[in-house]
Amino acid sequence: MPRPTQPLLDRDRVITKALEIIDAEGLAACSLPRLAREFNVKAPSFYHHFADRAEIMAGVARRIVLEAPVPRKRDPEQWIDWLVAQAVSFRRVILRHPNAASILLEFVPRDVLSPRYNDAAGFLQKAGVPAHTHVMILDGLENLTLGAALTQAMKPENARARIFPHLAPDDEPALADAVRQNSWRTAEKLFAQSVRSFLEGAAAS
Repeated sequence: MPRPTQPLLDRDRVITKALEIIDAEGLAACSLPRLAREFNVKAPSFYHHFADRAEIMAGVARRIVLEAPVPRKRDPEQWIDWLVAQAVSFRRVILRHPNAASILLEFVPRDVLSPRYNDAAGFLQKAGVPAHTHVMILDGLENLTLGAALTQAMKPENARARIFPHLAPDDEPALADAVRQNSWRTAEKLFAQSVRSFLEGAAAS
């Protein structure tokens, strides 16, 4: 039998397939036996490329983070806009893969995020943002973005775009009135404003 023109397994193809399975069927469906069937190999074959399933999941988390582009427009006078755009972009990518969202908590790809945070800290320096606030801004932005995205991802698909989707107006009239008067009509716009408010507060401190 002739050898295949492309190896049956390589890290990139395995991670791509793992994310496809998770997106379509959920995290639990992505087992080594299932991946082995997809590639028509035996499960132990993966150990030539990965230490274990956890390393594959770490690769999936890294792939998701790399999907989020860093905004190119960098005006130091508009540093808040730049960070808001970055947070919104990251949230969109996470919600593109809701079944994989929890992986980002267990397998945070610091090899990708740390250089980005270093770059952001340098940008904050150029913008004249006091250095003692940089850690608060970057750590708070990560927590706010991941927390908001994971909260949305855990909701049923038909409820992700709605704000307080289980609101019962007759039982919760004050909350219903607050929702009616809310100026940010989509979950993404509300998230962006929450990030902006956090950053403005951090700058003021």
